[in-house]
Amino acid sequence: MSSTNGYQSTIPLMQNFVNGKFETSKGPIIGDVTNPATGEVLKQVPGSLKEEVDAAIASAQKAFVSWSTLPISKRVSYMFRFREIIHRRLADFTAMIRLEGGKTVKDAEGDIIRGLEVAEYACGFTGKVEGMYEKNLATDIDMMQIREPLGVCVGICPFNFPAMIPLWMIPIAIVTGNSFVLKPSELVPGSAHLLAEISLEAGFPPGVFNIVQGGKDTVDALLDNPHVKAVSFVGSTPIGRIVYQKASMRGIRAQCNMGAKNHAVVMSDCNKELTLNALTAAAFGATGQRCMAISVAVFVGESIQMLPALVQKAANVKLGTDENSDMGPLISSKAKARVETLVNSAKIQGAKIDYQGQAPSSKGNWVGPVVISNVTPEMDVYKEEIFGPVLVCLHVQSLDEAIQLINSNRFGNGTAIFTESGVAARKFQSQIEVGQVGINIPVPVPAPPFGFTGSKDSMWGDLPFYGPTGFAFFTRPKTVVSRFAW
Repeated sequence: MSSTNGYQSTIPLMQNFVNGKFETSKGPIIGDVTNPATGEVLKQVPGSLKEEVDAAIASAQKAFVSWSTLPISKRVSYMFRFREIIHRRLADFTAMIRLEGGKTVKDAEGDIIRGLEVAEYACGFTGKVEGMYEKNLATDIDMMQIREPLGVCVGICPFNFPAMIPLWMIPIAIVTGNSFVLKPSELVPGSAHLLAEISLEAGFPPGVFNIVQGGKDTVDALLDNPHVKAVSFVGSTPIGRIVYQKASMRGIRAQCNMGAKNHAVVMSDCNKELTLNALTAAAFGATGQRCMAISVAVFVGESIQMLPALVQKAANVKLGTDENSDMGPLISSKAKARVETLVNSAKIQGAKIDYQGQAPSSKGNWVGPVVISNVTPEMDVYKEEIFGPVLVCLHVQSLDEAIQLINSNRFGNGTAIFTESGVAARKFQSQIEVGQVGINIPVPVPAPPFGFTGSKDSMWGDLPFYGPTGFAFFTRPKTVVSRFAW
């Protein structure tokens, strides 16, 4: 049985969260939430109507007036409670992420724990955003600069880290005095629902934190609303560019973390076992569905002789979602089809498929790990972000050639080099034009105090996520010049 908006009453419908209450959208159903491992339909997601989006923003705008004037110590105390309840409900998040996202136990736990680290960092807000004061800058004139919150901020999140990415945004935005409206991925909305429940238990005033479900139309309604002062986006490059351009046209702040093509350079003097294990984990962990995955191995000189051993490591990757598994399914049948199409294109264009693992089940969105060699930069499998468990391998003769290859790539999220030479490592870190560099570390994601520093087509916006730049993004400077003579 269906209602007028297409909702099937036997399948749960995801709700919006507005002004401290869960509300059922009257918008049309835009898609199903499925278990990627089995294909089972779990929930349905509505596309929130413009008036529903506007109502959420109005609620956030109203809450901002009082929330922004609340003493910092009280805002931080709310965040401490928020963080503590998340920690207490780690098992709930892990179960939700595994069910909706098809992640292994280890990947699901890592998703929420890494997000929790940013929430903990936000709890130390006091003293992290400092102003300036100059007495008697001129005769009887004092000058000070303070930082103030922006207003209503929006977060648009991807499917691959449904807990971590919202927690890159929400804690810092809220603790600095802003109110927040989250648009979770329509593929994995359950973790956002848990965050809403936790905000209620933590006692957040109504309207400080809100959620609207939906797709493109919902995003457009958020970006077009005049009360929105900043947008944080993580997702694909094509959509991120649109979000950034729309925000810029309105003169509001935007930070957009987008696509990636991360290279690992393998030198012949590397620690071979460490390097092989690192490449395997970085390429196939999280099923390759992360913006910091290593998707390109660049073998320099004789290091290409390690390729057979790498293939053997790939063959030992265990597929599944339990605690003993290394890799789960892809998020959707569409993602699976895209990976298979790109792998087939590599065959057609002359690359060699060294290994292609078999799916453990005909149900769900399973693909095995893939290793492809004899790849050139002109091939689609190199040019496109695959976002799947595919490692493409190139062979060059020198470190200079490897650096030139990486610097020529339009993406700049992460890169790594594996070597025992301090000279090679220093040259690499100095000359490479990528925002996050690992030396014998395959996935160099910065800790919360440093901030996420992707570059080029991987990151648009001058103030990246979390860290000091996160606090700067969610606040604006105000300078006050005063004269009181006696």
